[in-house]
Amino acid sequence: MESTPRYISLAEMKRLGVRLEASALHDAARAAWSDIRLGQAHGLKSVLSFPEAALWNQPQFEAYRDTLQGERLGWKLSALSSVGARYAAVKVVGANAINRRLGQPRSTSTILLLDSFTLRPLCVMDGTDISAARTATYASMALELFFPKTEELSVFLFGAGPIAEQIIRVLDHFGAGIVSKIFVRSRSGASARQLVKRHRQSPRIRLEAVADNQRLRGCRFVITATNASAPVFESAEVCPNAVVLHLGGDETPSGHIQKVLRSGLALCDDVSMVSRRNSQSLALYFSRKGSTLEQLGPALGVMNLKDFCDAGGGSEFPILITCVGLPMLDLYVAAHVYETWFSPDGARRHPSTHLAGTDARQPKLYGEG
Repeated sequence: MESTPRYISLAEMKRLGVRLEASALHDAARAAWSDIRLGQAHGLKSVLSFPEAALWNQPQFEAYRDTLQGERLGWKLSALSSVGARYAAVKVVGANAINRRLGQPRSTSTILLLDSFTLRPLCVMDGTDISAARTATYASMALELFFPKTEELSVFLFGAGPIAEQIIRVLDHFGAGIVSKIFVRSRSGASARQLVKRHRQSPRIRLEAVADNQRLRGCRFVITATNASAPVFESAEVCPNAVVLHLGGDETPSGHIQKVLRSGLALCDDVSMVSRRNSQSLALYFSRKGSTLEQLGPALGVMNLKDFCDAGGGSEFPILITCVGLPMLDLYVAAHVYETWFSPDGARRHPSTHLAGTDARQPKLYGEG
């Protein structure tokens, strides 16, 4: 074991051509969920949010105050800790929507990977793209759970940032023969058009940037991956038996949540984490009524994903899946990256020359160059 943990920067990952194929991404998430169900992987998430006034009082940021246009500032520092059968990890995330106005990613992640028994650090790596990639595994998981026998499935994707980029790559890989088209909508519209343009060569799924929700009702699978400060659709606009995968903030209207709680199925990647974070629509629905998701949700049928059995290929009722982002998924994806490219054994098993033969259609985790 190295006495000094190695820092693996984004630049080094790009230089080495580090790739994370969709199948490897899904397998890492599948292993994480298996260990979660077996009680062999655990995690917790803490978030420190800052008062917006402290930012706007700074002269260099004051001019940006009126530029958010429906986007949450999301100025926060998060720490996600997790431990599995072999490794442990701590991911630190710094986020602020103003970063985009400065030409930087909205959020930046750093992952410390440790041995799970000694808890000695193995390496420190840039985790920004790993974080987006692990979030995209929720899309492949939902596709596998609810649409395994479906054909000609239309998907509506809200958002055009790094998570949306990874979602398209994952769906392009796993959705062959299932997904026929993905409609992409973003706040400005320009980012959605740019995202579609980058993936116009996709041989598997057609993409279309849209400026409104007219095509939403025809989509059985809806994914929200935005930083919106208010719901991005109306309850009447969504398909009656749609599966809504909620990955952002306050994106789902209360009317749709009421319908799901009354006659559908509400799932969380972790009810307690979603409730305590209290930044997503489902948790906010309860807190605005003076209660909490953790207190009332289970009595109304809200379940943890780990306790949910196979859906058997779809349903005739609405489904809402709210995901706060489990630390264990970060751990298992980061461990895969470490074992494949950076551990002493991994360097011998997967030399960089091997990557030249990788299918060019597979997602390249760190950059396009």
